[in-house]
Amino acid sequence: MAANLELMKITGYTDEEFSSAFSGDPYTVMINPESIKRDRAIEYNEQQAPDSSSASQKFKSMPSEKLSFDIVIDCTGVVDTKRTVMYKEISALEKIIFTYNGKIHRPNFVKIQWGKNLTFKGVLTSFDTSYTLFKPDGSPLRAKVSLGFSQYISPSTVKKLDGQESPDISHMVDVVDGDTLPQLCQKIWNDDSYYVQVAKYNKLNKFRHLKGGSRLVFPPIIQPT
Repeated sequence: MAANLELMKITGYTDEEFSSAFSGDPYTVMINPESIKRDRAIEYNEQQAPDSSSASQKFKSMPSEKLSFDIVIDCTGVVDTKRTVMYKEISALEKIIFTYNGKIHRPNFVKIQWGKNLTFKGVLTSFDTSYTLFKPDGSPLRAKVSLGFSQYISPSTVKKLDGQESPDISHMVDVVDGDTLPQLCQKIWNDDSYYVQVAKYNKLNKFRHLKGGSRLVFPPIIQPT
């Protein structure tokens, strides 16, 4: 006995943690995409030391992952005899991923699921529709919908993922005899180059030898772009 075909589902959410589903059923595609494109990137700032002949790449950020694919909506009755009205199909999809939701003052957050291998949480960035087959009266029977999404991670989740070693987070440190600012910066952020900013913030004149028992604030560091 053949297994049931697993169709891609697109669900709207009204909160950035993807815990409150938008009212109504998810949109189930009629025909699964032939291909899916996932774009990932890492951005660096190129920095060149005075005594170096070439630039080095210092990590800057990881932009949101992108997901894009095409789906076909076929209202000829061949694929599904109950889904034959194009405007209803487009409207149902738009309501979930595109239409402005007045309750949250923005379009919905979106989750795309296809079997066990694809779960993508994000927001819609592009929605292009090409109609390719028509009735004699001009009513569309088939459409190709090209969708683009950008991954969305809530600010609270980003903070958890970044961890406490990020230079974007404040730290309070109790100083022990023998500590130096470069050593503490290396310990906290894995980068000793922030010691000048820490010294200015704490109004310190000595970088190398700190007074044991004192407490210093290691503030959020704004990195140059």
